[in-house]
Amino acid sequence: MGIRISDRISAIAESATLAVDAKAKALKAAGHPVIGFGAGEPDFATPDYIVQAAREAAKESRYHRYTPVAGLPELRSAVAAKTLRDSGYAVEASQVLITNGGKQAVYNAFATLLDPGDEVLLIAPYWTTYPEAIKLAGGTPVEVQTDETTGYLATVDQLEAARTERTKVLLFVSPSNPSGAVYPGEQVAAVGAWAAEHGLWVVTDEIYEHLVYGEHRNVSIATATPALADRVVVLNGVAKTYAMTGWRVGWLIGAPDVVKAASNLQSHATSNVSNVAQVAALAAVSGDLSAVAQMRTAFDRRRRLMVDLLSSIDGVICPTPGGAFYAYPQVKGLLGRRLRGRTATTSAELADLILDEVEVAVVPGEAFGTPGYLRLSYALGDADLAEGIGRIQKLVADS
Repeated sequence: MGIRISDRISAIAESATLAVDAKAKALKAAGHPVIGFGAGEPDFATPDYIVQAAREAAKESRYHRYTPVAGLPELRSAVAAKTLRDSGYAVEASQVLITNGGKQAVYNAFATLLDPGDEVLLIAPYWTTYPEAIKLAGGTPVEVQTDETTGYLATVDQLEAARTERTKVLLFVSPSNPSGAVYPGEQVAAVGAWAAEHGLWVVTDEIYEHLVYGEHRNVSIATATPALADRVVVLNGVAKTYAMTGWRVGWLIGAPDVVKAASNLQSHATSNVSNVAQVAALAAVSGDLSAVAQMRTAFDRRRRLMVDLLSSIDGVICPTPGGAFYAYPQVKGLLGRRLRGRTATTSAELADLILDEVEVAVVPGEAFGTPGYLRLSYALGDADLAEGIGRIQKLVADS
């Protein structure tokens, strides 16, 4: 009678990225000059044409009512068209489920596919939400470790070594949060062929598909491996591409039976996504990508600046990310060193030390399954980026 919270919910870890962002914002509100590298959120405003579409939708009484759980038919059709345009993957509108942000798409996918004890291969470093969603759905995450020496890319041999008779799903993410790793097309095809050979499901999160830089190209595993056929589930949304994190519109694409089952789940969890937000998303995915290109140019400039600045710090190794908007430096060379009279022995302690001493918020690698690293988002202004890393440089140099 004294246990108030269920074991299932008690076992969920708080989102580390949101926790760091909340702490940074609270300190800022209290007057501290905190610079936050924590949240994965573009600093750009949502493009005007998208906002205008929402304004017009809010005036229409038909959007003041319930609409189909799986999404507005016109948005489902537009997402199908956008998917063909951007990744060459042809799907029907009926294979699209519109969700309340990418996170609901993640949870819906695992809740639909997993039974208790099913294993999911989870390539580390990974986004903090993935293992929690897997466990909530009754599955068991099986981590496949990567590091900076391989560009944070997992090989087929590593995946095969982790596979057991209970393996049901491979979670494949490219470009990656937190590492920014982008898998070359031939490696995407090889991983997909391996998964198809062993009858595995592949859940692929493509939320950063348009944020790739230099010689890197985004290749969807759904397109690269036709043999996966109806055993691939694609997750995506408007948050990162169109600077729409607060609008909460994502989607899940899969075989008809998967989408039907996930829609049934959503009908009891949340029902339809906000209609006004859906109309905004319709404008986003139906429009051209010129605004996206402008944001990508800024992110690319910041990416190169961040890598240069971090690489100049003694004890830090920072690979150049190929996509997304994060750097993921290895900081083991800073552990055990005295910095302003304090010694951090873990990257979690180091992140706390940096926030306390120089008022810069970063996320420790423990949150992503790889201690000894830090994640820094470069989705913030150039001046803040330079100032924030400059503070860390001085912290290390003065010690």
